[in-house]
Amino acid sequence: MTATTLERPARSAADLIAREAHYGARNYKPLDVVLTRGEGVYVWDVDGKRYLDCLSAYSAVNQGHCHPRIVAAMTEQASRLTLTSRAFRNDQLPAFYEELCELTNSHMALPMNSGAEAVESALKTVRKWGYEIKGVPEGQAEIIVCSENFHGRTLAIVGFSSDEQTRGGFGPFAPGFRMIPFGDAAALEAAITPNTVGFLVEPIQGEAGVMIPPAGYFTRVRELCTQHNVVLILDEIQTGLGRTGKLLAEQHEGIEADLTLVGKALSGGFYPVSAVLSNSEVLGVLKPGDHGSTFGGNPLACAVARMALKVLVEEGMIENAERAGARLKGSLASIRHPAIKEVRGRGLMLAVELHPEAGGARPVCEDLMARGFLCKDTHDHTVRISPPLVLTADQADGISEAFEAALRR
Repeated sequence: MTATTLERPARSAADLIAREAHYGARNYKPLDVVLTRGEGVYVWDVDGKRYLDCLSAYSAVNQGHCHPRIVAAMTEQASRLTLTSRAFRNDQLPAFYEELCELTNSHMALPMNSGAEAVESALKTVRKWGYEIKGVPEGQAEIIVCSENFHGRTLAIVGFSSDEQTRGGFGPFAPGFRMIPFGDAAALEAAITPNTVGFLVEPIQGEAGVMIPPAGYFTRVRELCTQHNVVLILDEIQTGLGRTGKLLAEQHEGIEADLTLVGKALSGGFYPVSAVLSNSEVLGVLKPGDHGSTFGGNPLACAVARMALKVLVEEGMIENAERAGARLKGSLASIRHPAIKEVRGRGLMLAVELHPEAGGARPVCEDLMARGFLCKDTHDHTVRISPPLVLTADQADGISEAFEAALRR
């Protein structure tokens, strides 16, 4: 019997890497580890070596790899009904709406697939709100964003990025965006005009290197947006759903956004699911035909997301993120090594920034990989550390010990 493509015998890591390089677009530069299995905080490569995952697929796997309750929910729903499109109703969507809105204190939700789709949906919605509710002249709406932002990779989004590699060669870009420094409330106040309809910002800038704004920043941002009738859009796609030790990162300053974007961990890493959460006034401007998605709100996605939220709350993962994150941050900060410039973060969203003369973050990540820990370098000199929220105290200590050993080597 001739083997099909999916039934081919196992290949070596070197062979798989070579095939990927030959057939795939080269828009990523991953570490040379080929993973084949995951469970909890751990993943295994094709040679059987175990690693502690310190990236969690950019916070998509907050609940840990292959959580059995989510596996069961996905399997059960996949055997019943996977997709109807929004041309018809399905029995999972209403429950998903209700559970997500009640958990996040939202009035309404708009289901999409990827985080970038959630961002694009928010941009469309807030512009429409600006024209129909705020009374901004047609075609004049402005949205304020922050430098060093990362909200996705669509044309509209990269058009308001300050990263030249992200935007270089992809223009022309859509107008209507104004950029200010992150963490500077005075700059926000100065940038607001009568045509400003929204302020799009990350509570913590993840891709920029886990940059945390000054204390009180978001309290002032909320005041300014309310004062000037500007929609505050918080991109919680990475920071949300427990990552920072709170359900949403906005809770650290006791505020509520007008639009909140969630994704990634909304499905526990099983399926692309995202959502725009809002009050009725903003999302209420969308009428049938204004916006949509073939897969958005499909029954499989809803069933998976419902269980992903349940395990996050019922198994105490949010509280554990706060405890384990404080322990890990403290132990990393206690490392006395001249290469370390700063340790920062909140919950289990952490980063260690190295001095430029230390030789870069990539060699540190490669050394950590050899020791059985998978971390991500960003902006040349910063190592991101964001393990699943089921991390134990002993595992947290293991990460810091491996990090110190990698630096001393």
